[in-house]
Amino acid sequence: MNFCAIDFGTSNSAVALPDGLSIRLAPVEGDATTLPTAVFFNTDENNQSYGRAALEAYIDGFDGRLMRSMKSILGSALADTTTDLGDGSAIKYTDVITLFLQHLKQKAQAIAPEPLTRAVLGRPVFFVDDDPRADRMAQKQLEACAHAIGLREIHFQYEPIAAAFDYEASLSEEGLVLVADIGGGTSDFSLVRVGPERARHLDRKGDVLAHHGVHVAGTDFDRRVELATVLRELGYQSLDPQGREVPSRVYFDLATWHLINTVYTPKRVSELQLMRHLYPEVRHHDRLMRVVDRRLGHALTAHAEEAKIDVSAGGTTEIDMEEVEEALRVAFDEAQLIDAGAEETRRIVEAARETIKRAGVAETDVGAVYFTGGTTGLRFLSEALSAAFPAARPVFGDRLASVAKGLGIYAQRVFV
Repeated sequence: MNFCAIDFGTSNSAVALPDGLSIRLAPVEGDATTLPTAVFFNTDENNQSYGRAALEAYIDGFDGRLMRSMKSILGSALADTTTDLGDGSAIKYTDVITLFLQHLKQKAQAIAPEPLTRAVLGRPVFFVDDDPRADRMAQKQLEACAHAIGLREIHFQYEPIAAAFDYEASLSEEGLVLVADIGGGTSDFSLVRVGPERARHLDRKGDVLAHHGVHVAGTDFDRRVELATVLRELGYQSLDPQGREVPSRVYFDLATWHLINTVYTPKRVSELQLMRHLYPEVRHHDRLMRVVDRRLGHALTAHAEEAKIDVSAGGTTEIDMEEVEEALRVAFDEAQLIDAGAEETRRIVEAARETIKRAGVAETDVGAVYFTGGTTGLRFLSEALSAAFPAARPVFGDRLASVAKGLGIYAQRVFV
């Protein structure tokens, strides 16, 4: 068997391989079958590391550039531009994606019986919201990256449809399922007719009643958390002597992974230094400049993500900002998370309802809502979606692996 299925996710990725009549996930980092979608370019040791190793190298303080959420740049003007690696060299964003896909393929190839030359790749319903041209461009860019690593025959499948295949394998009767695939970058919904008899058919287009999605998901909640907590300690939404908010662009850039390094350019640093007189509390400006001078932007974003995870099922936590200022800590709880992410939650629930509307069926006809993707671990979000479809049974799949398994099932149907 010379094929595989690749789930290249915004936050986590995986590779599925055929295993007789079933599917297995390849170990991609030690025994782990999922890999954080991250690459660290270590300029101290002149090498690259991937996944958890990349995050650890970054946290250990090696000089270099950490890249995460690379999928989110597909279809944007940034995709074919270069980014600085911190040592005077640069690399195209799409080449970073190619390197990451190559790493995944190498891990799968280590246990595959034949050279891997064919693949199914997952894709969101929309890479880019409300822009069909950019969406088509995003798929072409990802396909080019896959060709560059030696995959000659490539098929795409919507990620929520793949999750439906995984769910369908456990069913004994036909029904309508709303697949909610909420990852790091996109929230994708598909209303699918599933059942054991339908599972035998390769062409399932007629069973897909509607697709819809929004480019709102886990990283957007992270951004809201950071703006509501960490960045307020650096002066976000402070008022200048005339009663106007201080310029906010730097804070939004610091809260967006692929824009953080733009804050460190000499021109931006000079501009920020000249803004000191705008801050009624100069300690806020001092902290902001300390973050910029020490290049702490990615570390603070990671703290916000950790805080979100800590309170995702309730409770409280404390965000430690010791690297910015001694004894600087910010309390955070689930109520603050719900409040910070209220708009994102509304848009995600609205997208789910729009999916049912586009299918032309009643909300009461939905028999189950199948949750997959890491962000469905946010209790308040899954509860909001469940409340929107009270007649449907909530079903929770493997948050990180359902899509990869489903893509593997589809790959077997296509290639065998």
